[in-house]
Amino acid sequence: MKNLNLSNLAIIFCTLLFSFQSCKPDKTTSQHDSTTVSDTTENTLALKPKTYYCSIEIDNQYDLIDTFSVEKNSVFMNLFDDYETNDSLLFEAIGLADSIFPINKIIANRGVNMIYRQKNGKKHASHLIYHANETDRLVIGFRDSAEARWHYLPVDTIERSIYAKIDRTLYHSILDANTSYELGIKMSEVFAWQVNFFRIDASDFFKVIYDEYQVGGKAVKLGEIKSALFYHRGDSFYAFSYENGVDKGYYDENGQSLKKAFLKAPLKYSRISSRYTKRRFHPVQKRWKAHLGTDYAAPRGTPIRTVGDGKIVAASYSGGNGRYVKVEHNSTYTTQYLHMSRIATGIKRGKYVKQGEVIGYVGSTGLATGPHLCFRFWKNGVQVDPFKIKAPPTTPVSSENLEDFKSNSSQQLEKLGQIQLSTTSKSASSE
Repeated sequence: MKNLNLSNLAIIFCTLLFSFQSCKPDKTTSQHDSTTVSDTTENTLALKPKTYYCSIEIDNQYDLIDTFSVEKNSVFMNLFDDYETNDSLLFEAIGLADSIFPINKIIANRGVNMIYRQKNGKKHASHLIYHANETDRLVIGFRDSAEARWHYLPVDTIERSIYAKIDRTLYHSILDANTSYELGIKMSEVFAWQVNFFRIDASDFFKVIYDEYQVGGKAVKLGEIKSALFYHRGDSFYAFSYENGVDKGYYDENGQSLKKAFLKAPLKYSRISSRYTKRRFHPVQKRWKAHLGTDYAAPRGTPIRTVGDGKIVAASYSGGNGRYVKVEHNSTYTTQYLHMSRIATGIKRGKYVKQGEVIGYVGSTGLATGPHLCFRFWKNGVQVDPFKIKAPPTTPVSSENLEDFKSNSSQQLEKLGQIQLSTTSKSASSE
């Protein structure tokens, strides 16, 4: 870079000399491309006199594009090591960019484009494009004037559907259907109150209709689950997305909310290592005794979430329980979470928590042979097996919206009935 005005730019330059996941051309993959890239597909196109990339006019007689990735453990200005720039405009543009997207938020391995022209054997850069995600591009321009703006790639919404039997796990079935595992996460959240995902049978199956967002025919993000059927242990559970007045949620075929008073499990990913029983051989005390809780084996540090809204009545340590949290949900139900490695920040006696809120992290404090969560459940002051509790549903679709809900859900139900086993399909597209 030439013509650096230190008196005007020193402060800005110093703010950028930090170590982070910064940018540097990847010498093994960087391309000197004399063609341009389309906003929609970002594939190399045939030469045209003038084209556009991120709304930048490209003169294909002169403009070239380098493509590389963000690297770790560098400084932002290393990005320009191989380029000549108009430094006063560059630093002005960087200042503008920092106001809409802090430069220190740049993430390793994200794509970067540099638009430049060859003059006297040197690269004279005019624009930098940072791929913030699959659809958003941060454009920094410094050719004739300074600019910084967002450019958003056009996104298509494609409706997709899946019908699959579960032979191993929900997530394996999702991946076998050539779909993102994120769909499995969303499915487990939709049916968190109906399906025990730690006890899925090989005979279980599911159907789901959902939106997928695509750029140039490539899936970039999972959209909303519109409707789903989950067959689990002999029961069929339906879910229909519906906006019930100001609230949007999932309801069954009768308009009852799928959200119950309690989640089925306090951990998202784990396995049950020991169930509620009146007689179990204690692995530490080496004697037979009642185990009035459910043990979930999980890696140390796994987030523990409260299964329902309530008030923290204890967040402490005891010799046998280790670090633990106890939540009073109402006058009938109380839950307790034992052997935490640590209690979450801000979780203390008297605090009110919401269902799904993280209250601690899996550990092995107290009488424990390895990292796990011991989950205890009280009903009317007596410890009970949580899997035998039938929690009451929350607010159903209102009477004034029920007819509209029935109409929408019947259409989705018909679509679910048309999905064929072990297939994936793209059934509709919207602008």
